[in-house]
Amino acid sequence: MVQTNWVKGELERAHPGLSVSVEAMATQGDKILDVALAKIGDKGLFTKELEAQMLVGHADIAVHSLKDLPTNLPSGLILGCITEREDPADALVVNSKNSKYQLETLPKGSVVGTSSLRRLAQLRHHFPHLIFKDVRGNVITRLEKLDAGDYDCLILAAAGLTRLGFGNRIHQSIPSEISLHAVGQGALGIECVEAKPEIISLIKVLEHQQTAQRCLAERAFLHELEGGCQVPIGVNSSIENDELVLTGMVASLDGQRLIRDQEKGPAQNSEEIGKLLADNLKSQGAGEILAEIFENVRE
Repeated sequence: MVQTNWVKGELERAHPGLSVSVEAMATQGDKILDVALAKIGDKGLFTKELEAQMLVGHADIAVHSLKDLPTNLPSGLILGCITEREDPADALVVNSKNSKYQLETLPKGSVVGTSSLRRLAQLRHHFPHLIFKDVRGNVITRLEKLDAGDYDCLILAAAGLTRLGFGNRIHQSIPSEISLHAVGQGALGIECVEAKPEIISLIKVLEHQQTAQRCLAERAFLHELEGGCQVPIGVNSSIENDELVLTGMVASLDGQRLIRDQEKGPAQNSEEIGKLLADNLKSQGAGEILAEIFENVRE
């Protein structure tokens, strides 16, 4: 809702006289809080209900954390706009008794809360001495569980903490050498009906070109690997002097196998760069790792 109200405000500021109304809805990912995300499906957990409202004409746009938006959209819907990205890094959040530690210095057996298989696999790879425990609920609920002592620390998106006013809880920004972030993390994606060019024109004022190029490269990488939101696929991207550099990784759930590589090229060829990187990782065994993960999740 914070993100949606930001988009509402920016659209009304950019288009004087425009009035944007907000309809709140709960999605499947919001409702099922006692089961790990990977066990209840990997695509559309936070988007399907919103998309249905657009397809029947009850809504014009839907605002998503781009990392939650699948790369395959329902027929008739498109990703109409990608906003300027906040810090896409993962963040370490600790309770008071662990404030003296960084991720690298947490004692053996410390309990780390995360609901992301991507974070889990990478952290298991680097820190096999830590204990990882699933955590669900909104950010406030997770922070309450942390402060109550259920966990020694949490791994959350820095962007979400900042947008919600909890930037002061970011104890450490986790470097990309340890944890590549989720595809699209830190950016907002505005989904809309393809057959409404007047709506597309209105929302395009919020598009940020470099963010869009980076995120389209990341999404092409994910799409080519046929991965949903809940798989251990991570990325990092940057643009300098119109050259886009994309780093990607695929890891096994236990963190024992981790394949990582990089591709670069002209920023205007962003989606092609993403596809090339995916092909590179496939040639190194990424497909086999993902196939094993999908089989384990189904079981």
